[in-house]
Amino acid sequence: MNLRGKTLVVAMAAGQVGGLLPHVAVPSTMPAFLIPEWGLSYAEAGLMASAYAIGYMLAAPVLTTLTDRIDARRILVVGSLLNAAGTVGFGLFAQGMLSAMLFWGLTGLGFAGAYMPGLKALTDRLGPGDGSRSVTIYTAAFSFGVGISFLACQLIAESAGWRWAFILTGLPPLVMTVVAWSLKPMTPAPRSGPLLHLAPALRNRAALGYSFAYGWHCFELYGVRTWLVAFWTFVAASGGAPLGAIAVSALFTALAAPASVLGNELALRLGRHRAISLVMLLSAAVGLAIGLTAGVSPWLTLLLMLAYAFTVPGDSGALTSGMAYTADPRFRGASMAVHSTVGFAFTAAGGWIVGVALDASGGVNEPHAWAVAYGVMSAGVAMGPMCLWWARRGDSTGIRGSHPST
Repeated sequence: MNLRGKTLVVAMAAGQVGGLLPHVAVPSTMPAFLIPEWGLSYAEAGLMASAYAIGYMLAAPVLTTLTDRIDARRILVVGSLLNAAGTVGFGLFAQGMLSAMLFWGLTGLGFAGAYMPGLKALTDRLGPGDGSRSVTIYTAAFSFGVGISFLACQLIAESAGWRWAFILTGLPPLVMTVVAWSLKPMTPAPRSGPLLHLAPALRNRAALGYSFAYGWHCFELYGVRTWLVAFWTFVAASGGAPLGAIAVSALFTALAAPASVLGNELALRLGRHRAISLVMLLSAAVGLAIGLTAGVSPWLTLLLMLAYAFTVPGDSGALTSGMAYTADPRFRGASMAVHSTVGFAFTAAGGWIVGVALDASGGVNEPHAWAVAYGVMSAGVAMGPMCLWWARRGDSTGIRGSHPST
């Protein structure tokens, strides 16, 4: 059966949700299980969580660029299998920080073969005019899947233990293998030269601007996601919190899906650069407010976190679709490789640096430490508009044109 049209988009989005069920298994189980059981510092815990992004970052350039030479669906199948194997292996065999990093890095490597190759498999099969909104639905499914991951991992860990949280969430990535096999086979145009021929993508300043802004978006996003459960555990400890950590983490992440769609619609109306810059600066302001008022009132913090749930991912769809449609079609796989590599390099830095900030500022039980942590994340995302300004200032290729989506 060959998937096409709306059925194709829905199936790919559903497959991606399955592939994302393991995504925050480590951040979800760190505060109550992994940190105390293995005696980790917050910096060590942040580095362990970042192993996923490190595995992704190391594999993404090869696997994503390879989609310019072979059918992306084949890479998608292998990546989904590795995603499942790494997660289940973590649940069965991880005994400390080093073994945990090994399995979690393998999981990230597998996801590198699923996320951007999945986007390439989708865009290769879209008809004319199906682009921007279809890409946004695919990227919005990312946040929806992470929200379910937060919910499932914490509920399973609390009821059956943290190992079962990894084992059971390691099975849904296999859904994407079924979806991938259902796609119509395609053969890319013959391509010669070295595999990692990233030079054309690196010369495309318009696409690079989106990719570096995406990096700062990821720095903030995964700084928040890595420490979200620990932060709300701190907030709830003061008493009077209307929701628990499970509900807040799942709600925060699930709201990212509509936020990404709304952000892309805003970009189509205001122009991508203008809309993305607005959302990023607003997110920096809300993040600072959360850090400075942490511990004052759980209700105030919840309201700010709900606003943050829209600002943090609100630029995601616009950033990725901006990269995809300013990339040279002949080297779109290479541009996607650069985009995802930059994003997950900053992802790895985000979770770890916030952990370092928490260690240096007194730990997760100190309001001052959270003010510093959120200040670090806000300073990072505020760099995104500078990247877009740099790209626009140096763009003499005519790629930007005058279309409002650029």
